[in-house]
Amino acid sequence: MADTIKQRPVYRNIHISQIVSYRLPPSGIVSILHRVSGAMIFFLLPFIIWMFDTSVSSEISYERFTSAFTAGAGIFPGWFIKLVVLALIWGYLHHFCAGVRHLWMDATHNTTKAFGRSSALTVLVVAVVLTLLLGAKLFGLY
Repeated sequence: MADTIKQRPVYRNIHISQIVSYRLPPSGIVSILHRVSGAMIFFLLPFIIWMFDTSVSSEISYERFTSAFTAGAGIFPGWFIKLVVLALIWGYLHHFCAGVRHLWMDATHNTTKAFGRSSALTVLVVAVVLTLLLGAKLFGLY
């Protein structure tokens, strides 16, 4: 009878030197990027508040706000400000989509491996496609 008992596999944590070669599942990637996007939004909050304040204070400040994207602001050229805003757009969209995914999983108790994989891939695709569309608008491609 002892011969028929199947031994459970032993899973060990990876070593720091294996991080580059370790292959995370899509749900793990989305989870890490959810944390990264949240931290990015938090640390760039002063920039977000400045953008909002200068865009709604007056017509003159709105002109200054829009000229920052073409002429730059201070030591930062316009293209750099656009890249930072594009990163914020991605961060917000990814954080929002991943948050909706987590809320959906909590509400439906759907925590299967297949749903986790498909919903994670959906979050990655939707966030990147929306970022590309809004980035094209930001950079004046349409």
